[in-house]
Amino acid sequence: MDGLIVRPFKNLRRSKQIDIDTFPYAILIDGLDECKGEPEVTAEPTHVDVDDRHQAEDRQAELLAAIKHCILDKDLPFRVFIASRPEWAIRTALEPRGYLREVAYHIQLSDQYNASADMGRYLRRRFEDIGLRIDDSEWFSEGDIETLVRAASGQFIYVATVYKYISERRASPVERLKIVLTWTPREGQATRPFEALDRLYTNILLAAKNAYEAVDSHHGRDFLLFFRAYHIASRGFRLSYPFTSFCVQAELLSALLGLGTRAEDTLVSDLRSLVTFERNEGGIPGLHLYHKSFSDFLEEESRAKDLFVSQSRVVTHLAKCCIQHIIECLLDFDSLPAQWDELPLPVLHRRLLRETLEDLAPFLSHAPALGDDEVVGFTQTGGWQKINDLLPLLYRLGQWLFIQFMDWVRLLDRFADDMKARKPEVAAVIIPDRSEELPPQG
Repeated sequence: MDGLIVRPFKNLRRSKQIDIDTFPYAILIDGLDECKGEPEVTAEPTHVDVDDRHQAEDRQAELLAAIKHCILDKDLPFRVFIASRPEWAIRTALEPRGYLREVAYHIQLSDQYNASADMGRYLRRRFEDIGLRIDDSEWFSEGDIETLVRAASGQFIYVATVYKYISERRASPVERLKIVLTWTPREGQATRPFEALDRLYTNILLAAKNAYEAVDSHHGRDFLLFFRAYHIASRGFRLSYPFTSFCVQAELLSALLGLGTRAEDTLVSDLRSLVTFERNEGGIPGLHLYHKSFSDFLEEESRAKDLFVSQSRVVTHLAKCCIQHIIECLLDFDSLPAQWDELPLPVLHRRLLRETLEDLAPFLSHAPALGDDEVVGFTQTGGWQKINDLLPLLYRLGQWLFIQFMDWVRLLDRFADDMKARKPEVAAVIIPDRSEELPPQG
């Protein structure tokens, strides 16, 4: 940077032989996140060497530092325009204490810019070109473009992928447009209009998994399972019996998974181009996916393939976490206070205990892979009695309606019925313990 730009320009300025005011003053750097070290997008998932990823981050940081030192700090009339996914080196430089914070104007396209109009113009012009090629200017409608733009969720890569698929010269654009508008993934399906998009998601997700699990303190943790848990929790666990949907706050989910405070930010550190944690009006953080197609990818095994994690697997793991949390609860159950808010626990632990109790029954009743030994161990350590002692306090909070409580009881009934054939002694403990002190209706 110094040898090819700074010193030659200073020499020109001193010589005064050339009017430097006529020089182009913008330097454009596109795809800073693609500095060498990033894995190439391939047809199948690849192993991502963590050292290569760290090397890429170091090179990105080195380039940013060179820009600041050699151009911005040398009083040269250049402006540098950088486009990039928000990878670690870029985010760090732009953070409140980052070295580019005071000299950079940061435009977060996912948050501050609505690209829908641009995407509509892009598709309209490309489709008009196709119309000239096939001699049919009415082969698409404005409604088709509006549908595709809505599906893009503000992400240009979606419409670019759609156009690339539809414009294949050896196929009918009319038929391919119809496929894109009506396509739903099915096992064994030959048509895959979003194959290129799926390869991109696969490589980004795989790189994030390898980088996270390579950290010593994360040894033994399942990145994909944890990330999918946050994904499902953000949109709600949709359980079939009785039909219900409920969300779990990110900070409580982190505690329930045993990940510690603010662990969710570390988990998605290498997925910032696809997701972020946003706070709602109440200040509660939740996972937000920029692009609906990424959510579709995560939820469909035929697209995610080896990276797919089912809801039943997540629910089974969370059921185990709930059981473990109740077993390890340090309350003195022989002298519980009369009110929930009087439990001698920190506020977060009290909130987590409440979340654990409320979610236990629905998780247990929808956890097909939960081992009988874990339920037996929970029974033998007095887990059901602890629940029985805590339920009256929880109900007295006044925030659990009778109908909600009865749904919770029915779910536990369902779980106990499933246990009867395999472990009748466990089922016999569950039913009396939770039915002796049902709160009165009304």
